[in-house]
Amino acid sequence: MSTSRTNMSGASKGLAGLANRLSSYTELGTQGYPPQVRRRLMIVNVTAYLIAIFSLFYAGLFAVYDIEKYMPLVLANLLLVAVALLAPLTHRVSEICAAVIIAIAEFAGLFFFVRTLGHDSGVQINYLVAAAIPFAIFGLTHLWLVITAIVSGLALHIAAWFLYPTANALVSPDPALLNNLYISSVLTTGCIIAVIVLYAFTLADRARAEADALLGHILPDPVAERLKARPGERIADSIPHASVMFTDLSGFTPLAQKLGAEQTLDILDDIFTQFDALATRHRVEKIKTIGDGYMAVCGVVEPADDHGVRLARLALDLPPAVSDLSRRHGMNLQIRIGLASGPVMAGVIGADKFFYDVWGETVNLASRLESHGLPGEVHVSEDMQHTLKDHFHFESRGRIDIKGVGRLETWLLKREKMS
Repeated sequence: MSTSRTNMSGASKGLAGLANRLSSYTELGTQGYPPQVRRRLMIVNVTAYLIAIFSLFYAGLFAVYDIEKYMPLVLANLLLVAVALLAPLTHRVSEICAAVIIAIAEFAGLFFFVRTLGHDSGVQINYLVAAAIPFAIFGLTHLWLVITAIVSGLALHIAAWFLYPTANALVSPDPALLNNLYISSVLTTGCIIAVIVLYAFTLADRARAEADALLGHILPDPVAERLKARPGERIADSIPHASVMFTDLSGFTPLAQKLGAEQTLDILDDIFTQFDALATRHRVEKIKTIGDGYMAVCGVVEPADDHGVRLARLALDLPPAVSDLSRRHGMNLQIRIGLASGPVMAGVIGADKFFYDVWGETVNLASRLESHGLPGEVHVSEDMQHTLKDHFHFESRGRIDIKGVGRLETWLLKREKMS
């Protein structure tokens, strides 16, 4: 059994290594181009490799039948192999250079083959590739080249049929060879079209998945889905009751000036990565980071009857997490946290560099509670304390003056009650 697992593991690694090598070949010469152009050039490379493979096959086929009689055809196919394999190098010249060279070489080669063998060989069927592949190798940004390739390919197909019947062929091909050429031409044409279209769709699906993943990092998933479903629709919601949290690392700004940019970024990345993991665990939605501050909400993106409980549990997990992280980095950091609940508004702001934001008096209050809070404590509004008093223990701070709001009764969230 262990030997079988070892063999399977070795085979999997071998296939993974082969896949990586094949992927690297498709990317030859594409470096430095924008992602959309790179994907098109990768399709050009795959097309070139397929042409090289089939041209080598035809060279061998002619050599097997009669190398002396069909020597011009053998040499012509080997020339197509060389042109196809050199195609990735020509990407350095321009983004369309390889595609143009391949189209010209392939069209000229096919015409030479039909001229030599006559139209009964069926080689002209390969021109039908021109009806589909130009869209993939030139792209819609070069539509005039696409149209030129399609018209030229179809015109050459028709011309080859009428100009070169078998009676006008330069050589008298063997009937068995003609049958093989016709069958292989049909198979070659179908195979190239199928492989290139499949590869193009695979690249498109991969690009769409990457775009969706990026959108998911920018916007909450439900909001991203709404935006994709109705791209032109403005997303603006009024939520009657939700919970909002703001945090700030006490004393971090002067500390960051001493640490420098790189170390500061490492620490913030470590802290906020941990915050994100905790937010996901408690089903709370992160909205944004502002310097060393962190904003999260619950009950905004998706309705939740227990939005306050979820956010309170997250808030209680943050001070221990910060203590652990600060010890790891050899410093003494503490976090201030403000929580408030009430009505909020939310929506996607911007057209190109858009982001999802939440605003309203509840948001302002949560921010003020954080700034008037105590290091290592969770400072909450009276409304939130009233909502959560059956689930958590609180300590009253009495009435305090909150800038821009006035004198309010506030509370410190201490711990969750045992059920």
